[in-house]
Amino acid sequence: MSQQDNLSDGLENYSQETDMAALAAAMADASRMKILCALMDGRAWTATELSAVAGIAASTSSSHLSRLVKANLLICISQGRHRYFRLANNSIASLLESMMGVTYQASNSSRSKVPEVLLTARTCYDHLAGDIAVKLYDSLISHGLLERDGRDLTLQGKEKFLRLGIRTEATTKRKKCCPCLDWSERKFHLGGFLGASLLEFLEYNKWIERVPGYREVMITPKGYQELSRHFQVNK
Repeated sequence: MSQQDNLSDGLENYSQETDMAALAAAMADASRMKILCALMDGRAWTATELSAVAGIAASTSSSHLSRLVKANLLICISQGRHRYFRLANNSIASLLESMMGVTYQASNSSRSKVPEVLLTARTCYDHLAGDIAVKLYDSLISHGLLERDGRDLTLQGKEKFLRLGIRTEATTKRKKCCPCLDWSERKFHLGGFLGASLLEFLEYNKWIERVPGYREVMITPKGYQELSRHFQVNK
């Protein structure tokens, strides 16, 4: 059989649907989903920390983590005697965020089950989400700082970000800027490189404080003051 025949046979046997089913199977466990959702805070966690958040034994978490790594949902980073796990890439984070939106019912009874602090502000992997993030996105557009399609800053927006010290030029091939649908608000917040850069700025300047081990984000008094001053965003 020629090399061309082998290639053709391989293409015929390849099934994207099979790969999709394998990915879904790797996620089809409540404990593994708890692990994946915990890692939506954008940080790397140890196996011990993840077993605690999932409420399972360390030995059980080990097999779950191996399954997730094998499915390319997580990557493992070794540092000294410790091993840390984090989401494999932004695409996995986007997939999880979409799943949260699909499973979230926009009704008063369902909304009441979500902690108020998560509705107000949380991390969506490496950018800010929640009510405050949606208000910020809307403000950027209404004040002419962000293009109406959310795909890039305006010239005025770039100047504003640079004056504040927010990085605007991506150093990777990642999307520079994009609207990200917020699952709890059903409106857009800022994603892409600029979304990540903005979150980094907010945390560095203590406009926000992260809650260790959770996606919850607390807006500091200084943060509310500065968000109002620079972006006309209020509680």
